[in-house]
Amino acid sequence: MNLTLRKDCKWGLLVPSSMGVRITPANNQPVHCSETFHMQATSAETNVATIPAYLGLPVKVLTAFVKDSPIAEFIKSDLRKRRLDYEGPEIAQGGPWGYRHQFNIADSGFGVRGPKVQNDRAGEVGRLLNSSFYDLERIFGEEGVQIVHMSGLIAALSPETGRFCVQLARIAKKYGTLISFDINFRASFWEGREKELREIFNEIASLSDIIIGFKEVFNLCLGHEMPETHGVSVDDTMADFKKVLLQMRKYCPNASVLITTFRNEISVNEHLWGGVMLAGDEWYEVAPRPIRVLDRIGGGDGFMGGLLYGILRGWEPEKWLQFGWATGALATTFVTDYALPSDEASVWSIWKGNTKVIR
Repeated sequence: MNLTLRKDCKWGLLVPSSMGVRITPANNQPVHCSETFHMQATSAETNVATIPAYLGLPVKVLTAFVKDSPIAEFIKSDLRKRRLDYEGPEIAQGGPWGYRHQFNIADSGFGVRGPKVQNDRAGEVGRLLNSSFYDLERIFGEEGVQIVHMSGLIAALSPETGRFCVQLARIAKKYGTLISFDINFRASFWEGREKELREIFNEIASLSDIIIGFKEVFNLCLGHEMPETHGVSVDDTMADFKKVLLQMRKYCPNASVLITTFRNEISVNEHLWGGVMLAGDEWYEVAPRPIRVLDRIGGGDGFMGGLLYGILRGWEPEKWLQFGWATGALATTFVTDYALPSDEASVWSIWKGNTKVIR
């Protein structure tokens, strides 16, 4: 398998991200009838990055902040708590109708009431992200980065962020940094921009070493026809998922690692959670297993963070998938979108199904 980490790098993982906050009602209540909300800092990419950072690896976030904003200060404090280094300009708000950090307003759901998220992203400062904000030659050439991870959310956020992600992929390839890409799709980002975004997504995917995605998003984002299956759920067989990953490799021949996760919701708070990975020519599987869910948002990001941690630690591929499954399951037990694993042993306890008291 052709997956070699750079040596002597300052940064194990680097992510570009647009930071915002999420507000969620207390006690799993609906938004429209709640008066008390919990606020957290959030973004898909930092959800991923938090797993390796909190477990002790050096991780950097490239982002932007609104100057003199109390929300920006809240976000910075949260990133420091997660042990994430960050870099990005302070951009003047420009008055009440100027720039701000995104707001996500989320109902986590409970029992038979499904989750519901409203994204409020008008004037989002992260839509301005571009390569002029950072000294990429210093970061990638002098300091060194082992893996850069990007999601389809930041790549599709604006024309500027799309170009920025392509530039990151190109400079990563120039310096031998591995590229990880979560082909994540959000319909509202793509409306009227299909041709532009497919070109961006196809270039990033063509350069990527590690790709995670589903049949549906692969079709929508890259425009390739994937094998027919029953849908991404446990109703599919492992053979169905393997057909999809083999087809993904056909269109992304540079990728050494291809992954898909799957879940089936028994209820909002009980899921069957599994995954399959093609690493080189070897298959690795986690059959669907039941997990209890406090808040499902960030579970997939937690999975990717654990998988990348295993790669950065130099483990065997089987452990990448197992650790990722466990950190994804762990994330769904937190009220935040990200998990803060206390140590590796606690994650392996989740994998082993050990829920006994640790004294």
